Amino acid sequence: MKYQEFYDFVVKVHSIAKIGLTFSKDPYAIDNYKELNELSKEMLEKFCDVKFDRPSMFERDIYPTPSISSRTIITNDKGEILLVREANSGLWSMPGGWADLYDSPSQAAFNEVSQEAGIEPKIVRLVALLERTPFKSSKNVPEYVMVFEGSIDHKKFHEHCHETTDVKFFPMDQLPEMSRKMSKDELDRIFEAYRNGTTIFD
Repeated sequence: MKYQEFYDFVVKVHSIAKIGLTFSKDPYAIDNYKELNELSKEMLEKFCDVKFDRPSMFERDIYPTPSISSRTIITNDKGEILLVREANSGLWSMPGGWADLYDSPSQAAFNEVSQEAGIEPKIVRLVALLERTPFKSSKNVPEYVMVFEGSIDHKKFHEHCHETTDVKFFPMDQLPEMSRKMSKDELDRIFEAYRNGTTIFD
């Protein structure tokens, strides 16, 4: 295995361990994630010259910075928008979520649509890059959201992941109850940019 491939592998394991420690509730899983976290940390320090006693991407609390997420607009021939129903809230949203380490922006968008909607999209263009914190409570993570336009081949559907319970198209002016992850003002701005073929930011 080449050095870069080895480094990427260890960083991926380290990232999975951190995600598991953040979200897992199972005590056995937490113990395993702790062990993976320490093993990958030790390996990075020994073989990759990453020092955890100085600011780095592995210590996010040293220099607070917005997290990055993606959302993707996909419409059908009728101009209806593809939405997914979130398992945890029962509400609807455009497919999307947090970007993973080493994914390009378009790959992050592709992965989220594939996982949540069960389809493999073509990522066409960037529609919006928005700072979302003002629309959320003070308890939420500061966030930049990338909104892409995507297209799909209706022959390439597969089963969606456990994070969603349904996938449907809706008219843009007759949306179901939407998740609080995106405000009406944001949706209006995004839809207008999508229709006009423009890109908005901030």
